[in-house]
Amino acid sequence: MQRSLCKVTFANMSGDNRVRLDPTSLRGVAHPLRVRILGLLRQDGPATSTTLAERLGLSTGATSYHLRQLAAYGFVVEETGRGVGRERWWRAAHVGTVLEEETVRQAPADAETYLRAVAASYADAVERWLGESQVLPEEWRAGSTLSDWKLRLTAAEAARLHTELTALVDSYRQHSEPDPPEGAELVALQVELMPFVRRADDG
Repeated sequence: MQRSLCKVTFANMSGDNRVRLDPTSLRGVAHPLRVRILGLLRQDGPATSTTLAERLGLSTGATSYHLRQLAAYGFVVEETGRGVGRERWWRAAHVGTVLEEETVRQAPADAETYLRAVAASYADAVERWLGESQVLPEEWRAGSTLSDWKLRLTAAEAARLHTELTALVDSYRQHSEPDPPEGAELVALQVELMPFVRRADDG
């Protein structure tokens, strides 16, 4: 189980610049605002507490505090050589985050808080896209959708679907890769693979 852009990503995705959460680091990022701040830094690049505050509708004091917490746990680092005076720029230290089942078992409450924050960031992204969809250029309409499928799978089939989806996504250029071709834009792909398992006493 993995999370990125802030998005949640897949634990077996390619790339070696992803941080694997343990119970301690999970505690440092398991906050809705920290998930959003980290997602913005990964998506848009370095920023100051002031620019992040403007984007999130928060006070600079709030963003400064959460940036310091993210830095303390190693999720962001200061971007030196930028800014003037006492202005501090921050960048994400990793391109993605991996949350594995062992950490979920060790820290279930923090894991739930973190995953709920990630889910909220996904919902925000959908809302933002819907608000802009009416002015989407025609050539991009065939490459966008808001769809879901109800499948009847075994546990093994669900695991295979997870693996195959991951391999398919990995075959495309990632947002963090340098020098994209002309015409390339940010495309957000959100995947929720959610087994709803009936308990034995559900009948």
